[in-house]
Amino acid sequence: MSQSGTDQCQRFLFDQLAIRGELTHLQQSYRDVLSQHSYPAPVARLLGEFMAAVSLLSDTLKFRGLLSLQARGAGQVRTVMAECEHHERLRAIARYTDDFVDGGPMLGEGQLAITIEPEQGQRYQGIVSLRDHGLAQALEDYFQQSEQIRTRVWLAADGVQAAGLLIQAMPESAHESSLTHDSDGWDRIIALADTLTDAELLTLDSERLLVRLFHEETVRTWPPVPRHFECTCSHERSARALRSIGYAEARQLAVEQGSIQVDCQFCRARYNYTVEDVEALFEGDDNTALN
Repeated sequence: MSQSGTDQCQRFLFDQLAIRGELTHLQQSYRDVLSQHSYPAPVARLLGEFMAAVSLLSDTLKFRGLLSLQARGAGQVRTVMAECEHHERLRAIARYTDDFVDGGPMLGEGQLAITIEPEQGQRYQGIVSLRDHGLAQALEDYFQQSEQIRTRVWLAADGVQAAGLLIQAMPESAHESSLTHDSDGWDRIIALADTLTDAELLTLDSERLLVRLFHEETVRTWPPVPRHFECTCSHERSARALRSIGYAEARQLAVEQGSIQVDCQFCRARYNYTVEDVEALFEGDDNTALN
């Protein structure tokens, strides 16, 4: 039986243990992302894992903002990027080589950047080495190296739906006095979670999955938070990219081409800027004087 069409992320906590978790299931948002480009099946699955991962990580934040995962590697998949904004809006994209073949190295050696941009406050970015042992392992390495928080991640995607499970030890200062930090509890929970198959992660709803894995534990759950595909591009945001090339070059392009077209890589939206638009965009800048 397949998962329902509701895209969501659900938080849960093990009573009497300082261990928390997140479960995410994505269908429509994943399909919406895949509909924007024609991806080879392995790339589509990798993109689904990134979407599930960013959905999981977004719910670990206690503030509104943007969380993104971006991987750059030396394999056939040059870059993958997934974003979740305000705990709800998902978008993602992948770029791969023209000679991509099934069975070849995917990301290979590279780096994974985890970027957090709160609505209020400073931007933060953490970077971890990326080897071809999977996104889940890279995220676990990140939490261990950067946050010193024990974390395990399970991800799955099949081109139709994507899902993920995150289990994390709570920081000493954050857990209630009634909770205990015991190695036996952590080892027991992880041993149970390791019995999870990709098929179960993809097809079981959150309630049944938690019962399947942890029926002998007391698990407290919170109402799920919905997810959906929504691109954050806009005419104003595209204009920022245009400003980065400078007034002289932007105006020259607009004159030569009649207008400048900026395409959003995520949703294929197109934004056009005439010569007048470019002049208005740079109005007031010191470098707008023509030679």
